[in-house]
Amino acid sequence: MRIATWNVNSLRSRIDRVEAFLDRHDIDVLALQETKAKVDQLPTMGIEARGYEIAAAGHSQWNGVALLSRVGLDDVQRGFEGMPGWGDPAESEARAISAVCGGVRVVSLYVPNGRKPDDPHYVYKLDWLARLREAATSWLDSPTALVGDWNICPTDDDVFDVKQFRNSTHVTPPERAAFHAFLDGGWSEVTRAHAPGYTYFDYYRQRFERDRGLKIDFALASPSLAARVTGAFIDRDERDPAVFAGAPSDHAPVVVDLAD
Repeated sequence: MRIATWNVNSLRSRIDRVEAFLDRHDIDVLALQETKAKVDQLPTMGIEARGYEIAAAGHSQWNGVALLSRVGLDDVQRGFEGMPGWGDPAESEARAISAVCGGVRVVSLYVPNGRKPDDPHYVYKLDWLARLREAATSWLDSPTALVGDWNICPTDDDVFDVKQFRNSTHVTPPERAAFHAFLDGGWSEVTRAHAPGYTYFDYYRQRFERDRGLKIDFALASPSLAARVTGAFIDRDERDPAVFAGAPSDHAPVVVDLAD
């Protein structure tokens, strides 16, 4: 079984690339983030023609998550128990969706960015992660993958120059502690050992061409699922503007292989 996660930065803008990616890598389940559309605005015809079922959550041109599966799509849950909202009044954002696909619960996550450490959005981010960790404990005893854009660099090796990010989000001790709390709680990050390198490259100043990126897209697996992981890789070609026509997403997809 092959699971992938990709912050696509607008599904409508990159539907051709998503369809080609599914074909090129023979993907069974694709978790998407930043689809940036309401559910009824998503271009699904080509995906469905390829035999994929689709579950999505999206309220506007911001955020948005989806799951594409050709191995089943059961018990779909949008959001998670206790998920906090944002705004005044606080409302739930389209940042999490899960379903059982081929016997594995796949959770597509778009963790809040946090903006700046002194911003209310940073407090929201930490609360969101804490609530997710609490909700995810109910999935630990079954095959589950928490995949997506975590908007955290858990170690200094996950950022091209940590000095440039001093006093910025993604590298602060509380954010890193929130990520490591999942690992301490029984989850395993299953891509790092197989797929070194960055997953996100800002469009600014040819960051991709200079390999100045961040590793913020991860797959965390429950114990029974972690034991089935046979490999993983980052598809850097999808981020490379020189490989395919059209502007790429600023994220590269991450692919995880599982033994049956």
